[in-house]
Amino acid sequence: MSAKAITEATGKDILNRHLNVHGAGAATCRFATVNADTDWSKLSVDQPWLLTTPLVVKPDQLIKRRGKLGLIGVKKSFEQVKQWIGERINKDQKIGNAVGKLRNFIIEPFLPHTDAEEMYVCIYSHRSADTILFYHQGGVDIGDVDAKAVKLDVPVNSDLSLADVKSKLLKEVKDASQRERIAKFIGALYATFVDLYFTYLEINPLVVTADNLYILDLAAKLDSTADFICRPKWGEIDYPPPFGRDAYPEEAYIADLDAKSGASLKLTILNRNGRIWTMVAGGGASVIYSDTICDLGGASELANYGEYSGAPSEQQTYEYAKTILNLMTSSPKHPDGKVLITGGGIANFTNVAATFQGIITALREFQPKLVEHNVSIFVRRAGPNYQEGLRRMRDFGGTLGIPLHVFGPETHMTAICGMALGKRPIPKVASVEFSTANFLLPGGQQAQADLKAASDASSEALGSADEADNGSSASSASGHRNGSSLTRKFFSNTTKAIVWGMQQRAVQSMLDFDFICRREEPSVVAMVYPFTGDHKQKYYWGHKEILIPVYKKMSDAIHKNKEVDVLVSFASLRSAYESTLEVLEFPQIRTVAIIAEGIPENMTRKLILEADKKGVAIIGPATVGGVKPGCFKIGNTGGMLDNILHSKLYRPGSVAYVSRSGGMSNELNNIISKATDGVIEGIAIGGDRYPGSTFMDHIMRYQADPETKLIVLLGEVGGTEEYDVCAALQDGRITKPLVAWCIGTCASMFTSEVQFGHAGSCANSDRETATAKNKALREARAYVPDSFDTLGELIHHVYSELVKTGRVVPKEEVPPPTVPMDYSWARELGLIRKPASFMTSICDERGQELIYAGMPISEVLSKDVGIGGVISLLWFQRCLPSYVCKFFEMCLMVTADHGPAVSGAHNTIVCARAGKDLVSSVVSGLLTIGDRFGGALDGSARQFSEAYDTNLHPMEFVNKMRKEGKLILGIGHRVKSINNPDVRVKIIKEFVLENFPACPLLRYALEVEKITTNKKPNLILNVDGVIATAFVDMLRNSGSFTSEEAQEYINVGAINSLFVLGRSIGFIGHYMDQKRLKQGLYRHPWDDISYVIPEQYN
Repeated sequence: MSAKAITEATGKDILNRHLNVHGAGAATCRFATVNADTDWSKLSVDQPWLLTTPLVVKPDQLIKRRGKLGLIGVKKSFEQVKQWIGERINKDQKIGNAVGKLRNFIIEPFLPHTDAEEMYVCIYSHRSADTILFYHQGGVDIGDVDAKAVKLDVPVNSDLSLADVKSKLLKEVKDASQRERIAKFIGALYATFVDLYFTYLEINPLVVTADNLYILDLAAKLDSTADFICRPKWGEIDYPPPFGRDAYPEEAYIADLDAKSGASLKLTILNRNGRIWTMVAGGGASVIYSDTICDLGGASELANYGEYSGAPSEQQTYEYAKTILNLMTSSPKHPDGKVLITGGGIANFTNVAATFQGIITALREFQPKLVEHNVSIFVRRAGPNYQEGLRRMRDFGGTLGIPLHVFGPETHMTAICGMALGKRPIPKVASVEFSTANFLLPGGQQAQADLKAASDASSEALGSADEADNGSSASSASGHRNGSSLTRKFFSNTTKAIVWGMQQRAVQSMLDFDFICRREEPSVVAMVYPFTGDHKQKYYWGHKEILIPVYKKMSDAIHKNKEVDVLVSFASLRSAYESTLEVLEFPQIRTVAIIAEGIPENMTRKLILEADKKGVAIIGPATVGGVKPGCFKIGNTGGMLDNILHSKLYRPGSVAYVSRSGGMSNELNNIISKATDGVIEGIAIGGDRYPGSTFMDHIMRYQADPETKLIVLLGEVGGTEEYDVCAALQDGRITKPLVAWCIGTCASMFTSEVQFGHAGSCANSDRETATAKNKALREARAYVPDSFDTLGELIHHVYSELVKTGRVVPKEEVPPPTVPMDYSWARELGLIRKPASFMTSICDERGQELIYAGMPISEVLSKDVGIGGVISLLWFQRCLPSYVCKFFEMCLMVTADHGPAVSGAHNTIVCARAGKDLVSSVVSGLLTIGDRFGGALDGSARQFSEAYDTNLHPMEFVNKMRKEGKLILGIGHRVKSINNPDVRVKIIKEFVLENFPACPLLRYALEVEKITTNKKPNLILNVDGVIATAFVDMLRNSGSFTSEEAQEYINVGAINSLFVLGRSIGFIGHYMDQKRLKQGLYRHPWDDISYVIPEQYN
């Protein structure tokens, strides 16, 4: 939802900070807020005026007409206010059909004034303008404001004239001085309204005294999608739920998930103890499921409204499902058991198998509780990879221990609601339709040429339709906005488009659709992406690879592709406004599809204004787009190829539709393909309050198109556009049969206001309800079904009548060409297998959370395993004992550095002083590690292990190495000796001897040291030796490794890893030190070099 109500306190706080900046000249609103946690003593200290002023108190919970309901306490002392609130707080209050608890209150100073000083001001936004209402009398007894108030419309992107305010709004204000002050106030209020993205702002009363203006009562809504623009000015906004519906922590959790996700996740709890729970995919589908449940008598038992859509990940779907299952199984049991309806339309791009896997994981987790609550589950879904998703769900259902019924697109979308409520029999075996994209077999590309004759015939038919359109559009355009441009045909089989955004999957989907429709050339000729340089991107045309240019600038893309007249914009909600304004500067672009959801309403209204001026049609925002079967499709519309084939979108039919919902457009494709000869065009205008083009824009195009024989309209609750359709039916502008249904009929059955999945699907008056619209459409002689459940039957009935009377000649079936399946999708479907290029067993970054050897990163941090614990997971794939982790950390600390003179540090310093970067400098130091410097750990471990394992006495080992002329690695030091011991060795040795369960190899090495130091005092066990032998003791005696595993780690050279990791810390330190000291290029001094050049050339 975009327009969200805020509390009176929040509204007054915003006005306090911004209204007088625009010169309103209004008094600052003084107020205090109170809830159950308020400390009254502290409140009176923070707001001392509470103790000295008569007060007004009222609940602040989006309750209308509080004065009429007796919910305002007037002229009370602080103690009386406390008593007044105490008598009402957390008590049930019935307002209309809603019953809720009063929890939040606002206290203000009582302002003495006369009735004559009370006035009414309201500003609200609509598609083409902002309307200002003013009435010279205000207060609780104002009555019908719409009938009494004077109205002034301020067109979008226009300035408010104070002269207009005075002459049109303030005629009844006789005092010239007062009129001037009120005009300035209204001007400032409107400037604040626009600047801060309000959508509704009502003040009743505005008290105008001789010396000031006071805002007494305020109601307001903000465009929540403008948060990224207005947050610095708004501050943190808390949007309260409607009265009668408490805010649940689970709703807040899902809202937080939604905010962090590119997908859409919504949850509203209607009845915590309800029997019927839903988990529906798609904004439009979620409304239809709620409608159907209510139509079947389940309104009082419907527990929740919600939806997940926009391709949520498996993890996000799991979190969503887990939340619903937890709510469902933590409420009291129901004597009839509970039902979970997991439904949805036919997805456009959401991977059904992936989302179902998340749901299955949650169901498995809650299995005992589901059995305990006697839950029955009904599933219906389709879309990308739905066959695999349904198979997994069916297989899992056999192990769940409760009824789980699974259906696909062969079953009407809402049929499972009747099954779940016992109103419809559950088929024993579903009639499953198995289909997937056609594969291109050898010769398949040639087959396209063989079908050329059929293609030419199709093209000729399209050509004649174009000619007919050109002849008929002028007559139907009169009286309609930009009629000449918006009654034209938007798409043909030669349409060329530019795609804004690096949406490779969507572009490939468009090209595959082109190919399957037998287009001569791809519809996408270029892409625009400002964040990379100009380049070419590889795509498939059938089985051939083609290159599509990607431009950094829109101007370059358009100037180099003069045939383009469509832009498909995948720009984000933050950049869609600027990028669309830019493209409107190019006259060749005639149609723009804006996919992004959440564009602020003010920006959308400005785009509509600019597009109307230039005769450009906008589809969207918040849409999947549209499809012209046999010609062109926008982005992901129509879903995967299997659905396009299934719904016969590769060739034109006779039925055109227009819908708000993108997800439901796919369902309409399915319904229409079953009930008629198919779709000729379908547009989803978008779910926002102000779509770029309206139902009427497209219906009038369909009316003007002789090839369109039947029109289908899928409207919804909210807005009044459907009444324009009624008027056109009644005055004869629409003569073709029109089947219409408005979704959202359930809204009137809920006791509190519910915002459905689309921003525009919320009724602000009785006229905007779905029930009222359906009634009006029926009265205007549209064909209106009894419910969405019977929509397909009615479409079939009307179509059959048209065929019977000869007005429709059903289109002949044309076999579509085969199209190869993408390798990645074939692998997803399990149709192919390929050996992996890499294998890994230590880390997995693919899910919602990074995993180290099976342990989520959150657990790694919460358990405080430390660096040693991370080493144990990533190097050894297991959690090693704490003393081992401590040993690793000690080794890293003692090996981190040994001064600038050693070869590794020296190399790093020289590189750093030569101006090399960090990585190059550190690598130059690491490359010196070997048997002579730091890299003796592995060699030392091998030598001592072999000697110990072959039962050589330490003296025999020393003599053997001397006899072979080999150094004992891990023995000896340039500086340290038995008389000047290495403290590092002492620290590690003492820790190992004290903490390791056994350390025979270290003790063996210490015996060797006794022998070698007798010969020479500096032949001590050094850091390499003590770490290496202790490491082997850890591998062999910690109980965490088998003997084979321990030996394997010794053989692969794992022990050196501690020195490499530790010394990297020091090398980085030396690099930073040299940069910090700003040391110049190093040159070795001559006097430190011995030059031994031959005396003469020989």
